[in-house]
Amino acid sequence: MSPTESSAASIGKSVEIRGEVKGSEDLIVDGHVEGTITLIDSKLTVGPTARVDADVSARDIVILGTLNGNVTATVRVDLRKGGNLTGDVRAARISIEDGSLFSGKVDLSQQQAAAPTTSAKSVASAATAVSATPQTASGGLFTSGSKA
Repeated sequence: MSPTESSAASIGKSVEIRGEVKGSEDLIVDGHVEGTITLIDSKLTVGPTARVDADVSARDIVILGTLNGNVTATVRVDLRKGGNLTGDVRAARISIEDGSLFSGKVDLSQQQAAAPTTSAKSVASAATAVSATPQTASGGLFTSGSKA
């Protein structure tokens, strides 16, 4: 295994985990995880062979496989071609590619856009993009019609 490959922890194709996964390093899931995944300031990648039945929280989340559960990202969620996400998303940014499936609500928060480390130009463009997005009374873009 090269040093590049070892920079992220990995859950292999044949591995099944039930319970709580916590960490502070990047994680690649190719197996089955059931429960919760919480990564502090790290990236979670749900590989193309993965099945994740869990609520997940991380800095960045990339979905190539199947994820059933609520997703919270402090920066970005990327739903890539072939990915399948069923659950609500809360993130500063979201990207959904053609050929992916998504069912749930989206809540775009501006917390990261106002961070002092970002440039004024990126804050202005992020604020424009978010303010141009229609929001419902429940705060999501995609709602089922019933209000809690």
